[in-house]
Amino acid sequence: MKLNQFYIDGAWTAPHGADEHEIINPANGKTLGTLRLGNNEDVDKAVAAAKTAFKSFQHTTVDDRLELLNRVLDVFKSRYDDFVLAITQEMGAPITLSRDAQAYCGIDHLEATIRALENFSVSEAKDGYVLRHEPIGVCGLITPWNWPINQIACKVAPAIAAGCTMVLKPSEYAALSAQLFAEVMHEAGTPAGVFNMVFGDGINVGSPLACHPGVDMVSFTGSTAAGVAVAQGAAPTIKRVSQELGGKSPILLADDVDLKTVVPQCVWLCMENTGQSCNAGTRLIVPAHMHDEVVRVACETAGRYAVGDPMEEDTDIGPLANIRQFEKVKSLLAQAEKEGLSPSQGGVAGINPNTSGYFVPPTIFAGLKNDQLIAREEVFGPVLAIIPYETPEEAIEIANDTPYGLSAYLYAADEKRAAAWASEVRAGMVHVNGGHLVSDAPFGGYKQSGNGREWGAHGLHEFIEVKAIMAKSEEEN
Repeated sequence: MKLNQFYIDGAWTAPHGADEHEIINPANGKTLGTLRLGNNEDVDKAVAAAKTAFKSFQHTTVDDRLELLNRVLDVFKSRYDDFVLAITQEMGAPITLSRDAQAYCGIDHLEATIRALENFSVSEAKDGYVLRHEPIGVCGLITPWNWPINQIACKVAPAIAAGCTMVLKPSEYAALSAQLFAEVMHEAGTPAGVFNMVFGDGINVGSPLACHPGVDMVSFTGSTAAGVAVAQGAAPTIKRVSQELGGKSPILLADDVDLKTVVPQCVWLCMENTGQSCNAGTRLIVPAHMHDEVVRVACETAGRYAVGDPMEEDTDIGPLANIRQFEKVKSLLAQAEKEGLSPSQGGVAGINPNTSGYFVPPTIFAGLKNDQLIAREEVFGPVLAIIPYETPEEAIEIANDTPYGLSAYLYAADEKRAAAWASEVRAGMVHVNGGHLVSDAPFGGYKQSGNGREWGAHGLHEFIEVKAIMAKSEEEN
């Protein structure tokens, strides 16, 4: 398999860049194919196409954009099985997760954006002025490998809904699903130059895109460190930057919950997608007198997970998505154990040195303090930190003692306690007693977890400029 073309100005074009990236199946380490990587010349070409297309696309009507998004949705559905297979092959998500969540996110976000656009007003009459909502312009979209279609769809769909044009730089580690998405956009009849895609790494494509003077906005999802670099690159041209970054999300348990019911849910909040989710619940904060029982149930739960071939229907946990992430997680586990932390479940000893896949077993560290390595670092792997607390006030203090603020998960039978915790925790999203994500609700966080919001109506407005038009009335003449 050779991915050696980019999608620019409505056509598949040869890259200027000559570097290649191997596409590796993380379940077995085998090469699936090669990917040509771009450079700043490819970015220039794509931005120029988007800039030209914006001249006309900004004037399309809401109905025009709704028709386009509905065509994209229909074509996406027709290629659904292809997306499921591609995501499992390229990043190791278990086939059931790819089918039920990873690929489904594309449908979910397209439908949520269509709903938001149906309720969107381009112009609003106010007292003494008219408020117009206009597209911001050419958008650079930089997406990660961990939820590849989720992040592509929740950026591309609202950008189109707003009337923007765009250049997408997907992760080189998730090229197969991105290639499929570009094919969907082409088959849906997206006007030339509205959607452009350039493959590449952060240095040679991501950075030139972020600092390009022809780009009006950058929407970035990735690590906090990379987000800082994107913001610095965008600063000289004062372009808007919307970022969804890292997390170290707390799960708070009150002392009135049923541990046998709740703890397995908590463990899955960390382990789903092999722990490779920015909003994963990776710090389980529990009453001190319940700590040992929580650990017992958590370890039993993690020990029952089937870790293995992501193509198998009964697999719960697949491999980490790429060798770089595999080495990072191994290094953090080794460093934690070197500092005297002994895992209650999994750990370095559970990694099979004889397999060619990037597998790390579900790992649990217990009895931690919030200033210890595994409680502070975003591991981005199947690693759960269990931290005891003495009082409800201390639980909130521990939960908020992090540079991140993306999500928080609360379990309490007492509704007053749940409401109090929900108001006190510093996070952009709070899930109470198992509440799920909703595609119409805003997704984003506080502090170093980013700025701006994605999904639904809030995601649409990230791509909008607001214009106030004030005219002198006849009475004033």
